Amino acid sequence: MLDWSILSFLIWLPILGGAGVLLAGERNVTRQLALAVTVLTFLVSLLLYTHYDLARPGLQFGEQLAWIDAFGIRINYALAADGIAIPLIILNCFITILVIIAGWEVIQYRPAQYMAAFLIMEGLVNGVFAAQDAILFYIFFEGMLIPMFLIIGIWGGPNRVYATIKFFLYTFLGSVFLLVSLIYLYQQSGSFALQDLYRMHDIDMHAQLLIFLSFLFAFGVKIPMWPVHTWLPDAHVEAPTGGSVILAAITLKVGGYAFLRFLLPIVGDMAAEYAWLIVLLSLWTIVYIGFVALVQADMKKLIAYSSIAHMAFVTLGFFLVFLIQRLLPGTASNGAIMALQGGMMQMVSHGFVSGAMFLCIGVLYDRMHTREISAYGGVASRMPWFAAFFVLFSMANAGLPGTSGFVGEFMVILASAKANIWIAVVAALTLILGAAYSLWLVRRLLFGEVRTDAVNQLQDLNRREFLVLSLLAAAVLWLGIWPRPLTDLMEPSLHQLMEQVMLTDVSINELGN
Repeated sequence: MLDWSILSFLIWLPILGGAGVLLAGERNVTRQLALAVTVLTFLVSLLLYTHYDLARPGLQFGEQLAWIDAFGIRINYALAADGIAIPLIILNCFITILVIIAGWEVIQYRPAQYMAAFLIMEGLVNGVFAAQDAILFYIFFEGMLIPMFLIIGIWGGPNRVYATIKFFLYTFLGSVFLLVSLIYLYQQSGSFALQDLYRMHDIDMHAQLLIFLSFLFAFGVKIPMWPVHTWLPDAHVEAPTGGSVILAAITLKVGGYAFLRFLLPIVGDMAAEYAWLIVLLSLWTIVYIGFVALVQADMKKLIAYSSIAHMAFVTLGFFLVFLIQRLLPGTASNGAIMALQGGMMQMVSHGFVSGAMFLCIGVLYDRMHTREISAYGGVASRMPWFAAFFVLFSMANAGLPGTSGFVGEFMVILASAKANIWIAVVAALTLILGAAYSLWLVRRLLFGEVRTDAVNQLQDLNRREFLVLSLLAAAVLWLGIWPRPLTDLMEPSLHQLMEQVMLTDVSINELGN
């Protein structure tokens, strides 16, 4: 166990580093400083994995300071991490390095502000994953909107203002409901500490339903769940490549993480009551959005819609827990843990795969300045290294065994079969639809005749691009071939989460009385 404030370091080093980059301004040292900060942050984040004690699956690396104590309200600066938070913190730090490298030569307009925004975003997201006080979580949860708002609004495409405002309104509206619910919970418990909120088992049925709906909306927008998903394709299309990578690989994971930290352990009995609804919505999203992705003419929109379909596997896995528990009672049946693990694995895998896909699209856009699939064809003959990476990531996006995309989806489908075989059958359609739109994109983009002079003049990957895609390819293959280090890290904490969820499993009828 580390005896220093590692979580505060992971939050404030990138934030202060971002401020330093801003002060450095448009100088040659700006990019080197930003890269140095992100690499150091990532190396320190690895200490969370190496020093986490699996024999004690609870929260570790704890920090707590009295922050606000006035007018009868106490808010603590409380941080901690477990096997659920640590993989996401490391993922965030890893992806941010790649985003900084990817924008090294591409971003010529205000590069200092661009890189500072990503550094500050990195620190705020780490704060979301580490916060153990509800208001502290809310501040980080809202704060991360600001750099993303600027990234899309300043460096985005022609319709960036529309996309930015839509993104902000959707996510901010959901956060308002979240804040109201947290204030109500504080009035009932007298504390904003998450562990105190977990011990609340006497919330009346009506209040619990409203809290459940507010949490569902606030976090569902982030994932995003159908039907509050429409902001995501617009944001992806207009965002610069780095913005799309962070949006898909990191920001969407905040919603899934919040389900595990707030919705399931605090209002688990209401989640159990309406689990069937979320499972149906997830299945509908998997199928419907898969077909929507098939007809896209814009590469970014296609990958954006595929992200929505893949993130539906996360909500499917998380809420399958309740259906499985009804059929296989127990505090933590193997099926329920498998469903939770599958959802978590899908989040981490999607971070690698979606980030890689958007970086590949960015490589082509930097050369030809168009995202229209019809403008390409025969790219493999001019960019063989790029084609090899793109095929690998497309196969991972389709869930090919041996890649990270297969692991989480397979675990969720296997857990689905324990609840209902038809749920598993419908969920498995994503493997067919994912293969359809991924292979169709590969066919139109990489193969066939070279139809334009612009494609004929394409240059293959430079060293910077090769490095970034190689790191992601290694991560995709590592997680697909040997996922055990990650599952071993997650499993004890997920067992503890299941125990917390089951403690809230009070009869709805009893609550009503």
